[in-house]
Amino acid sequence: MEKETYRILLFYKYVPVKNPEAFVAEHLKRCKEIGLKGRIFVGEEGINGTCSGTIEQTDAYEAMLRSDERFSDIVFKIDESEGHVFKKMHVRVRDQIVNLSLEDDINPNELTGNYLSPEEFLKEMQDEDTVVIDARNDYEFDVGHFRGAIRPDIANFRELPEWIRENKEQFEGKKILTYCTGGIRCEKFSGWLVREGFEDVGQLHGGIVSYGKDPVAQGQLWDGQCYVFDERLVVPVNQTEHVIVGRDHFDGEPCERYVNCANPICNAQIICSEENEHFYMRSCTDECRVHPRNRYFIEHEMTVEQYDERMAAIEKFRNETYVSQ
Repeated sequence: MEKETYRILLFYKYVPVKNPEAFVAEHLKRCKEIGLKGRIFVGEEGINGTCSGTIEQTDAYEAMLRSDERFSDIVFKIDESEGHVFKKMHVRVRDQIVNLSLEDDINPNELTGNYLSPEEFLKEMQDEDTVVIDARNDYEFDVGHFRGAIRPDIANFRELPEWIRENKEQFEGKKILTYCTGGIRCEKFSGWLVREGFEDVGQLHGGIVSYGKDPVAQGQLWDGQCYVFDERLVVPVNQTEHVIVGRDHFDGEPCERYVNCANPICNAQIICSEENEHFYMRSCTDECRVHPRNRYFIEHEMTVEQYDERMAAIEKFRNETYVSQ
């Protein structure tokens, strides 16, 4: 029996939505009727979502959303998959569909940076007077980014404005280009940069996912993979060459395989090989390894004796490595 072909939809639109609570309740009901799985956030400023389903289901969702005049021209970025990349369907209300934590929020319909097509972005980011700022989180950058892009030291998007202010001298007098996964974060961030007084600000229209599919840009000058917020975790971008930039959390070897730390309290994203995942029990630190709720211990039904043996093996390996150095 042939596998059923699935699609993954990524979409957003900044548009006023009155009474988002009522919209969410009806939207969740209709998504479940269609059979979709994914995450959709709705607020008074618009909608932001990603979901998966069969071709028939995603076609039905596109038609349903576009039947609402507020979303008649919404753009869907589409990937193919062999199955669902989400376990459940969530539609939730958010004060902001993307949170930059500004006292005076940005409305991208009123203020945003210049939109650049993938072809334009490819050309302009090679200009020596241009700086390229990654608007994503540090763990997203670490597995893939544009060659020469600046990596803000942030774990959350809302930390970006403060980081820019602290490092403002790097960008003064320069043309600034910024990018993110699908474009939604750059809509606000580029507008904020303009409001801060940066005069020449451009953003990659459609984000990394559109850049990788563009017939002209073909993902050029992108190194590594693109982090995505579903069960795939990473997807390819560059159609012309592949350069691995990720480094294994445990041994520093080239790697671009992401897992979540087995300690649910931590749940950090870590890059590691399958071998190291199992040797270190998918735990990013010793503290996480000994946490009583460690999921690796539970998932693999380890006995106390097996756990103690693994911990002893880790300690022995560390001591041998330290001596050899």
